[in-house]
Formats: sequence, C-alpha cells, structure tokens
Amino acid sequence: MEFWNGDVFVQGMAVSAGLIVAIGAQNAFVLRQGLLGRQVLAVVLTCFFCDFVLMALGVMGLGSLVADSPAVTVALALFGAAYLLRFALHSWRAAYLGSSALEVDAASDGVKQSLWPAVRATLAVSLLNPHVYLDAVVLLGAVAATVPAGDKASFMVGAVSASFLWFMALGFGARLLRPLFRRARTWQLLDALIGVVMLSIAAGLLQFAWERWPF
Repeated sequence: MEFWNGDVFVQGMAVSAGLIVAIGAQNAFVLRQGLLGRQVLAVVLTCFFCDFVLMALGVMGLGSLVADSPAVTVALALFGAAYLLRFALHSWRAAYLGSSALEVDAASDGVKQSLWPAVRATLAVSLLNPHVYLDAVVLLGAVAATVPAGDKASFMVGAVSASFLWFMALGFGARLLRPLFRRARTWQLLDALIGVVMLSIAAGLLQFAWERWPF
C-alpha cells in the first residue's frame, strides 16, 4: 500500500493556495503586523492553526455541517461584518492621521504589542467570516472528497503546507518593505486600501447574511 502520493500533495497545495492567497481581511492583517514587527510569529502560527483545523474538518467530510446551517453562517456573517467595519474605520483614521508611520518607528524602538491582544485580533479576522468556512471546509472538502481514501493524508499535508508557507512568507517577508513604509504617505495609502478591502468584505458579508436570513 502506498502511503504517499506526490501528485495529490501538489493538488492539495494548489487548491489551498488558490483559496488563501486572495486579498482579504486575514492577509491584510498579517501584512500589517509584519510591517510593524508586532507578534509576527504568534500571528502567523494562529492563522496556520485556524487553517489546519478548518482544513482537517473539510478533508474529513464535515463541510456539509457548515453549509447546511444557515443560522450559524448568518450569525458569523453579522459578527464578522461588524468587526471588519470597525477595522475599516480604524484603518481610515490611521490613514488620515498618518499614525502608522509613527507606529513602525515605535516598533523598531522596541515597543511591542502584547501577545494575547494580537492573538485575539488574529482569531477574529480569521474566524468571524463564514466565507473562511465555506472555502477551507466546504470547497476544500469537496475537492478532497474526489481523492481516494488512501491519498487524503497527502492532500491534507499539501493543503496545510501551502497555508504555512504563505503566512510565513507574508508575515516575515513584510519586513523587507519596512524602509518603504517609513514614509507616512506610503502607510496612508496602505491603511486606506486596507480600509477599502475590509469595507468591501463587510458589505459582502452583510449581503451574504441578507440572502440567507433564516427567520
């Protein structure tokens, strides 16, 4: 019996990367933490852990539980939209004030964000979005369902490998851009863009909740 299938491993990596790499609230948050140098390892590992759990649920065939529970997905959508709207307003305020350029200077001087607030914020942007469950659990699970039972481990390893490599590269690679982001104008543009991304995702979540309102 063959315990490893390289082709299925690559398939898992490709499907996972396609779902993860798209610009979204989670990636924008990781990029910002990486630029500020704030609890980057904790943020990256928290994102990876969330992906690992959700992908494992999908590969095990539990995606239908999420897809068939409109009350759960609507509640997540509403909470997620509220959180992302707050994040968008914070980003636009930072863009207006140009405060993030000051924050990156403070980070380089040794002022660090405490661990648990960073982890809580990461969990919020990672889990308060029903699209995360639909992507990582339902869609990934649908592809995994087409994989022979003996190759599911190879598929799962490929999927979580893509997640780990992406978040490590995004979080720790962001520091290469820090000289550019010492300019207030660059930070203002990024903060404004992050605010737009958060607002667009929040609007999508509200539409999602409206279309699936179960009451």
